[in-house]
Amino acid sequence: MVGGFLGAGKTTAIGRLAAMYRDRGLNVGIVTNDQAEDLVDTHTLRGMGFEVGEVAGACFCCRFEDLVETAAGLGEENRPDVILAEPVGSCTDLVATVVRPLQSLYADEIEVGPFSVVLKPSHGARVLRSEEAGPRSGFSPKAEYILRKQIEEADAILINRVDELTPAKVAALEVAVRRLREDIAVMPISAATGAGFDEWVSWLDSRPPGGGADLEIDYDTYAEGEAELAWLNRSIAVASDRPWDVDRVILRLVAALKEMFAGRGAETAHLKIVGLADGFFGVANLISGDGEPTLSQASGHHAREAEIVVNARVAGDPSHLEADVTAAIEAVCLPQGLTVSVGPSRAFRPGRPEPTHRMSAR
Repeated sequence: MVGGFLGAGKTTAIGRLAAMYRDRGLNVGIVTNDQAEDLVDTHTLRGMGFEVGEVAGACFCCRFEDLVETAAGLGEENRPDVILAEPVGSCTDLVATVVRPLQSLYADEIEVGPFSVVLKPSHGARVLRSEEAGPRSGFSPKAEYILRKQIEEADAILINRVDELTPAKVAALEVAVRRLREDIAVMPISAATGAGFDEWVSWLDSRPPGGGADLEIDYDTYAEGEAELAWLNRSIAVASDRPWDVDRVILRLVAALKEMFAGRGAETAHLKIVGLADGFFGVANLISGDGEPTLSQASGHHAREAEIVVNARVAGDPSHLEADVTAAIEAVCLPQGLTVSVGPSRAFRPGRPEPTHRMSAR
């Protein structure tokens, strides 16, 4: 399982890790997770050629049996040698509610690997108050509590985006992480370039089954921190009688939404938009309010028809988020003569976590 806060780069890291295992000749299955259906991550990883199952409606801890069933379903035709699982980015207490129950209940069928957590430097430095901290993270102390707990329970912390950081900033982040867990493994990586991935894979190969740390966790604070984030998943069909640039449209949508969120002081945890057309796909991202819109995966494709899927995780009210997404779609698509048909859509706050199991090491 590879966890981490929203926008940390988990999907990119899992995609690269899966490709490395595939290059070894191993069959790889992936399970994604979200509070609602129609997840950009699922589309992205399937577009990379992997078999992907999705657990939707709550985090793995609250949908434990769905996780087990989905993982088993990946092996119906071609049993995976490795299954990589990506939990919801706002979820914690995963060692007690997922890792240990898997080890206890399914020990004869699977070996649970060590639990890695990907750290996004921009939020991590601020939340951990390292020397590079700067202003607050944009989230309340209750939301920051979740990120801290993710670090506390991990077997390893992967400091992502090191291709964008100075050695001094990487070192400061490592010091800040070790203030919470002196004994934790800390590895700098870049999911974008692959830096540090050989070391990570070697560590995964050499480690015993995952165990992580027992957490002292306040579920009231955890639940309130999750509920401060508004979530939106929306699918739209976009069409024109002439070919249009899919990558340009999804990137402009991200840029428009960044301005709208900033205009009402809403911190972005993560915004992902995928454009799917004719077997091609492009992905545009915004990983924080002070970040820049990025085309993380280019489709290089012009289409007459495409499906665009929006996943937004933003601090604030779901109704405001829904209105922003509607306004951005109209502002970007309509002036280009594109027609828009709204498909499945859901905007909400996550409910209180109610784990199926919770097991201590003691």
